[in-house]
Amino acid sequence: MDIFKGQNLLEFSDRFKTDQDCKEYLASIKSKRDYKCLKCNHNACQVRKDFARQCNVCGHIESATANTLFHKVKFGVRKAFFICFEMSTTTKSLSASYMAVRYGVTDKTARLFMMKVREAMSPSGTNPMDGVVHVDEFVVGGKDPGHTGRSYSGKKKKAITAVQLTEDGKVKRMYAMKIEDFSAQSLPYIFVNHISREAQVTTDQWKGYRPISKAYDITQIKSNGGLNFKALHTMIHQVKSWIRTTYSWISEHNLDRYFNEFCFRINRSQSKAAIFNNLITKMVDGEVTYQSELIRN
Repeated sequence: MDIFKGQNLLEFSDRFKTDQDCKEYLASIKSKRDYKCLKCNHNACQVRKDFARQCNVCGHIESATANTLFHKVKFGVRKAFFICFEMSTTTKSLSASYMAVRYGVTDKTARLFMMKVREAMSPSGTNPMDGVVHVDEFVVGGKDPGHTGRSYSGKKKKAITAVQLTEDGKVKRMYAMKIEDFSAQSLPYIFVNHISREAQVTTDQWKGYRPISKAYDITQIKSNGGLNFKALHTMIHQVKSWIRTTYSWISEHNLDRYFNEFCFRINRSQSKAAIFNNLITKMVDGEVTYQSELIRN
C-alpha cells in the first residue's frame, strides 16, 4: 500500500473515508514487522477481511489496532487518524477542548488520546545531533518577580533545550526536556540522550556545564542577554509562547510529552510530506500506553 503524503485535508479525507480504510493502513505497516502470536508464539498468520491477523496454529486473532497506541480507541479509528493528521501537520496550537468540539468527543477523551500521540512523538535517541549545537536552560511558567537569571523557585518547571544549527545559523533540529534543577547532576541528560560526542557545543558560562566538558567538546561564552544565542533563544521563546497561549496548565509529569510534540514538528519541517505516515508508524511501533501512565494524582 502506498503511504499517504502531503498536508491537504481534502485528500486526506478522501483517502481515509472509513474505519476500515484506517485499519487497512495500520495493517499494511504491521505487515512489515515480524509476526509473533501473543498466545503461542507461532510466527505464521493469515489476514482476515477486517485486516486482523489470525494465528495459523492457535487461531488467536490480533486486530489491526492491537499492540499499538490505537489499542482500544473508543471513538473510532478514523477520528483518531484525523487527530493524528492535525497534530502532525498543523502550524497552529491545538488544545484538547478544541479537538473535543471538532471531533465530537469529551475533553477527557481528547486529552488522553492526544497525550498518547505526544508519547509516540518522543525521539528515538538513535540519531544524536552533531555539528554546531547550542544549549541553554529555561523555565516554563514565567519569571519570578524581582528575580533575574536562573530561578530555583519550586513553582516553575525547569527545562533544558539544545538546537543543532545549519551552516547559515538556522535551526536544523531541536530537543527539549524537563530537568529537576540547573545543577551539574541534571544538565547532562540532554547531552547523553540527544548530542553526539563529536558535536561542537556552545553554552553560556553557567558553572553547571563545566563537569560535562570532560566528555563533550563544550565552549562557554557570555550569553549577552541571549544575543549570542539568537536561534536558540528564538526557539525557547516559541515553545514557551506555544505552551502559554494554548494550555491553561501543564503538569510536570507530562511536560516532556508537550516538548515531544513541539520538537517533532520542528525536526520534520523539511520532510512534511511524509510526516503523517512517520507519526502513524511510530504509533504502530509504540508500546500500549494506559490512562494510569498519563494521569498522575
